[in-house]
Amino acid sequence: MVKKRVSSGVPGLDRLLNGLFIGDNVLLYDDVGNLAYPFCMKFIQASHQQRKPIVYVCFDRSPKNLIQTLGRLAENPQLTILDCFTNGKGDKAEVFNEFYEKDGAQWPYQVLRVTEPWKPDAVFEAIEGLHRNLSGDVRFVMESLTGMQELWEGEDQILEFYFHSCPRLYEMDTIAYWIVEKNAHSGRLRAHINQIAQVAVDLTMTQGRSCIKILKADKRHPADLGIPVPYFCENGEILFRKSGTKKNATLDLGQAVKAFRGHQGMSQRELARLAGVTPSTISQIESNHVFPSLPALYRIAENLSVDVASFFKPRIPGPRDIFSSDESVRIIRSDLDQNSIEIAQLTPPDLDLPMDAFLITFLPGKRLNAHFMVHKGPELGYLVSGRLELVLDNRAQDMSAGDTIFLGKEPPSQWVNPLTEPASLFWINMKAQ
Repeated sequence: MVKKRVSSGVPGLDRLLNGLFIGDNVLLYDDVGNLAYPFCMKFIQASHQQRKPIVYVCFDRSPKNLIQTLGRLAENPQLTILDCFTNGKGDKAEVFNEFYEKDGAQWPYQVLRVTEPWKPDAVFEAIEGLHRNLSGDVRFVMESLTGMQELWEGEDQILEFYFHSCPRLYEMDTIAYWIVEKNAHSGRLRAHINQIAQVAVDLTMTQGRSCIKILKADKRHPADLGIPVPYFCENGEILFRKSGTKKNATLDLGQAVKAFRGHQGMSQRELARLAGVTPSTISQIESNHVFPSLPALYRIAENLSVDVASFFKPRIPGPRDIFSSDESVRIIRSDLDQNSIEIAQLTPPDLDLPMDAFLITFLPGKRLNAHFMVHKGPELGYLVSGRLELVLDNRAQDMSAGDTIFLGKEPPSQWVNPLTEPASLFWINMKAQ
């Protein structure tokens, strides 16, 4: 039987794992002691939104402390706190027992006190007994395996409880989060519990940066398995940065100049003449042997029809299939009115691709009395939005959003945007083979 897939409440984690399955036991290895809680809070929030019963098994903090931590998440009638703290690490202290006498009638949730939490069998009996009275796929947060070990005085007790409870929780169609303070346990224990869990996640903090690493994900094939992925918490959300598998971006002024020059079909000698430098200087710039003066750099950019900033765009080495928006380059043609048109090259000019892609924006009510490209070869355009009027082969023609145009040899002699809103044209130039 195929288990149902559900959300963890963290979109980035769902993408890394390809979602949670009903029956999953999820180990959260916490490197510093407070990294797992945001993931547990989002899991509880998602369970509440999905109207699923939630059981918080608490060994490490009193019910009052836990309720304060949960905040509004505690205002949920489907939440049950299984209190293994008051009679456990709380040592039956009066201050913790007073909680039941003072606040019991006001709870929208229920709090159940385990009388003998120092006995692993008594804890699991409480879990099973509670589960029998709940319907649907119940969600558990086990806080924490480390707290259990401190109360039960040894790893063997932990392993016995875990080996017994994990398969039972799986068969009962639950999802259970197990919090583990990584450095408080031996490698032997971690290896054994990893073997039984369906999902294992490592949470670390290095040089002030938090990272998540998927160690195990049964029945899934995450692309980032074993690779640390940076994340951060902001306004109650857990946000993931781009995967650490991405190659580092580099800056290569010489390669950029060479690529733009080749894109314009211009020789080193011609660019040198236009920029007022020697051909040898252009050759040395492209080889990164010399850096041009700022005036020369601006003249080079002007004659290559690009913004100076385009030379300093980060470029990612190696073969790629996807180009980020950061790599688009603004194209400036000095013979065109910059208040009429904006040209952005979407494909990096320094890559040897069979075509170049552009986004052309015609500003409202503007006219161009020339084609916007200097290109020898076939061209193809798709009008994304707006409307355009053009003159092609001495004939007036119209383009509406969704229309496609193909140019063989002769380009249009005029482009007009007749509307009061911009027109966006996706454009492809095929390179000569």
